[in-house]
Amino acid sequence: QVQLVESGGGLVQVGGSLKLSCAASGRTFSRYAMGWFRQAPGKERSFVAAITWTGSTTYSADSVTGRFTISRDNAKTTVYLQMNSLKLEDTAVYYCAARAFSGTSDRPIDYDYWGPGTQVTVSS
Repeated sequence: QVQLVESGGGLVQVGGSLKLSCAASGRTFSRYAMGWFRQAPGKERSFVAAITWTGSTTYSADSVTGRFTISRDNAKTTVYLQMNSLKLEDTAVYYCAARAFSGTSDRPIDYDYWGPGTQVTVSS
């Protein structure tokens, strides 16, 4: 069992930066691949980025590649999403998710645990 809690969301202007954190409970955090997803009003939940349980491999959606970076600190049982050069279309609720498997996935159905989400609003 893994419990996830996101933090770090907020209001930021276009071009600004935010760093999201996702704190996980449970001593087996290092055995989970982690992912970030987002959901804008009226849209389906979509993949943002994912990282393997060792942190050796990351994968991100084309829309955020070069702007967002996923990382993890297994000692702190925390995964991060550094978001730079934010755009209006990045506005969404951001969720972190844990997958009881070593490899990454961009499909929400492949993840076993989810956090409640944190709101990110990008304004002009």
